[in-house]
Amino acid sequence: MNKNIYALMAAASCLAFASAAQAQDAVPDAPVEVAETQTDAAAQLEFMKAQLDALQAQLNELQKKNAATDATWKNASWSAETKISGRMYFDFSNLSLHNNGSAIYPQNKSTNFELKRFYLGVDHKFNDVFSANLTTDVTWSSGIGASLYIKKAYLQAKLNDALVVKLGAADTPWIPFVESIYGYRHIEQTVSDRTKFGTSSDWGVHASGKLAGGIVEYDVAALNGGGYRNVPGVGGTRSRGVDLEGRVNVNYKGFIAGVGGYTGKLGKVTTIAPAVNTADRINGVLAYKGKMFTVGGEYFTATNWNNVTGSISLVRDVKSEGWSAFGSVAPIDKWSAFARYDSVKTDKFLNTQDEYFNVGVQYSPAKIVDLALVYKHDEAKHGSVSTGNGTITGGATAPGKYDEIGIFGQFRF
Repeated sequence: MNKNIYALMAAASCLAFASAAQAQDAVPDAPVEVAETQTDAAAQLEFMKAQLDALQAQLNELQKKNAATDATWKNASWSAETKISGRMYFDFSNLSLHNNGSAIYPQNKSTNFELKRFYLGVDHKFNDVFSANLTTDVTWSSGIGASLYIKKAYLQAKLNDALVVKLGAADTPWIPFVESIYGYRHIEQTVSDRTKFGTSSDWGVHASGKLAGGIVEYDVAALNGGGYRNVPGVGGTRSRGVDLEGRVNVNYKGFIAGVGGYTGKLGKVTTIAPAVNTADRINGVLAYKGKMFTVGGEYFTATNWNNVTGSISLVRDVKSEGWSAFGSVAPIDKWSAFARYDSVKTDKFLNTQDEYFNVGVQYSPAKIVDLALVYKHDEAKHGSVSTGNGTITGGATAPGKYDEIGIFGQFRF
């Protein structure tokens, strides 16, 4: 209740008390003064009654205003604690794809506008502990059209900075972490994500936190393993177990060092499919991220990541490894230049390799828009490599090549 209401009620009580005291003090000592005293007392009572009526009217008005304010606050608080965000990755580019050293199909050369990703998120805070998030992922590709997925859908409990628990589909510990360091996800996925040795979101139970004033961070999760696009229980794909992924990193004055790991069946031990191997992955990153420039490197090694069901080999472990070096510099306001190089061996025994690089210049006219002129080159040797840009196949005598040049950008709110 508004504090002014309490003040008015107190004032009314004081007036009533004063009225009673004054009436008691007004008892005459001589019978001759009775008439005058009664007349004065009646006038005073009439005056105080009028004052009390006026106070009651003000009290009623304040109560009405307070009720209206409470209703407005309740409605405003829900909207104030709800945030809607969006992010779109797009490009207008020319690309060419040469498998086995030649462009066999005419559609392997094209110039198009593409909507790579569009994320729309709703985040609501119920109180200082509980919140929820729903983020959709719309993808589009030539010849297939648009597809809609739920990338994030979780309930969060933030017990303190050292322990935040999420239940549902949420960011996995490694890939989004490296994306935040790299800073150019709208240009390309990080190396583990680009070559399909991980996913950025998955269904499960996630726990993360910051220690020592944010110098140390951790993130661990028990996951379904199939990624956020593989909805549990649909089409017999319910996994019989969970995978484990974790990360710990140290941050100090712009320097970042982190290690992570993954182990599990990638959601492939289901009611309709067996799994004969366990997929394992170890990651590391070392970087410096400042206002003027960013430089860093990422490394991973994996075993049986693409061989959980024995589809590549039933008699040997399939070992893979890769690394990425990236850097960017922002010498003047709103402008930056960047470059990156990846080297991946998807199967060390068969020497299947992927070599990738990009280079570009970016202009950011506003905080919500980034536009970049980019050149990309990807090359596969001794077999097929699945990447974020499709499957590239290198033959015995010539590699498979992917080249793209164009305008890449992102819009966010």
